[in-house]
Amino acid sequence: MNSLATPCASPVLKAPAGKSEPMLQPPQSLVALGARFLSAQTARRLRARGAAVKAQTRAAAELRRVISGTAYGRAHGVEAGMDDRAWRERVPLLAYEGFAPFVERMRRGEADVLWPGRCGYFAVSSGTTAGRTKYLPVTDGMLAHFRKAGLDSLFYYGARAGAGIFRGKHLFLGGATALQALPEAKDHPAYAGDLSGITALHLPAWAERHLYEPGAEIAQMADWPAKIQAIAKRCVDRDIRMLAGIPSWVLILAAAVLEEHARRTGKKARSLREVWPNFECLVHGGVPVGPFAAELHAVCGQGVNFHEVYPASEGFIAAQDAGPEAGLRLMTDAGIHYEFLPLADFDEARLSQLGPRAVPLEGVRAGVDYVLIMTTPAGLARYVIGDVVRFVSTEPPRLVYAGRTRLQLSAFGEHVIEKELTDALTTVCSRQGWRVVNFHVAPIFMNSLTGQKRGSHEWWVELHAGSEINPTGPVMAPLLDVELARLNDDYEAKRQGGGLLPPTVRLVMPGVFERWMRDHGKWGGQNKMPRCRGDRLIADELAKYAPFHDAV
Repeated sequence: MNSLATPCASPVLKAPAGKSEPMLQPPQSLVALGARFLSAQTARRLRARGAAVKAQTRAAAELRRVISGTAYGRAHGVEAGMDDRAWRERVPLLAYEGFAPFVERMRRGEADVLWPGRCGYFAVSSGTTAGRTKYLPVTDGMLAHFRKAGLDSLFYYGARAGAGIFRGKHLFLGGATALQALPEAKDHPAYAGDLSGITALHLPAWAERHLYEPGAEIAQMADWPAKIQAIAKRCVDRDIRMLAGIPSWVLILAAAVLEEHARRTGKKARSLREVWPNFECLVHGGVPVGPFAAELHAVCGQGVNFHEVYPASEGFIAAQDAGPEAGLRLMTDAGIHYEFLPLADFDEARLSQLGPRAVPLEGVRAGVDYVLIMTTPAGLARYVIGDVVRFVSTEPPRLVYAGRTRLQLSAFGEHVIEKELTDALTTVCSRQGWRVVNFHVAPIFMNSLTGQKRGSHEWWVELHAGSEINPTGPVMAPLLDVELARLNDDYEAKRQGGGLLPPTVRLVMPGVFERWMRDHGKWGGQNKMPRCRGDRLIADELAKYAPFHDAV
């Protein structure tokens, strides 16, 4: 990887289709041969003891050197060559809200704010309490990080399963590559959009030619149902070796591919392996695969391997390098420096004071929950992204995602946080004169056995008996739907695009939530009812307490 001291990304978009590439492209056979060599090299590198800590030491030194020349670095006393103690004492831990004013300056075209130069791309990510949308700077250093980490994650797979996936196509279910110009960037053009779209526009030419699907034109589509159909029509006859995407979207695409295959051939296939004989790897990440695992294995077909990755808008964090029970290998040599704050010490109200308590990689212990802290080639220094991780082992460093510092509902990529759910319900009930006792929101997963073809949200709500008007679930559900869409861009996009069905509201009799909390030792004191979960653990328990409820 090149030095991190590269300027912020310039908005150079792809050349129009049909133009010749400026340099010769290697044939597919050479790409496969190179991938085989690099996979073997990766296997040797992953076996080297102590390499992860050394890589992190190098990353820390380089990042501090570059950040020292920025407005943010000067404001916090960052110096080239500063030691870990000075770094921890001077530079505060910050969530996105703390960086937002600096990012706003970058969006307006100011140079040398968080990173040298001006920034031409911003990844849009919702889910912060600072507002509806986060804008994360995507510098040249970040683009280099994502290219290296993305390829390394595939070489991790090649190291344990062979490099056969590089002999055919890789199908990515990513966001739209179409970007929106930022009007506030007056003198320097800047664009915002989905991170997967930005990175897709900056693929190496050889990868775009030999590996990448569904092609540039389809990748730009924002209409999700139309995009799924277009992908199915284009790719049903192609040599797909690898498929990557969020589990819920993979199931939707699989149904479309199987349907297109039957239409073209007159034969009904039961799995993607029957459609794509060389299909061998499903790359998944972003949401827990557990609720989808059985259906995914069935629809992918016998012999298809699962490969888990841990990507985020802020960086590519980890990838699977062994069996699923081993956890994910922290990607320590891709330009990001990591620190870890014990979850027991975490206090969002005192976050800026907790910097000295964070530890580098060599200070972590297995089995302890840590709040993840990242310093990135976008200049986000000691950024608390809100994830909680737990190390399965420290040599090599392998971890599992353990949750969020703030409750979140994102089983289908909608990224809805607890505050948005609470605000939506509060607003609706205030308007209608309904008084809430308690509530919980859970996903309803797709299920081919019950005919549930899309995911949705299930609201469990208890109202005071003295509410002025006693609503029914079908009355409350569309009101919540509209209000949540107003508060959260990702939810609105999933609902408009057909990726989420309308929500269901189940009104329960008085005492259901109290009984759950009592049975779980959470009644009284400072205990609170969890407002949401990404699985149905609590919802299914509530159903046992509430045999009679007002559903759809």
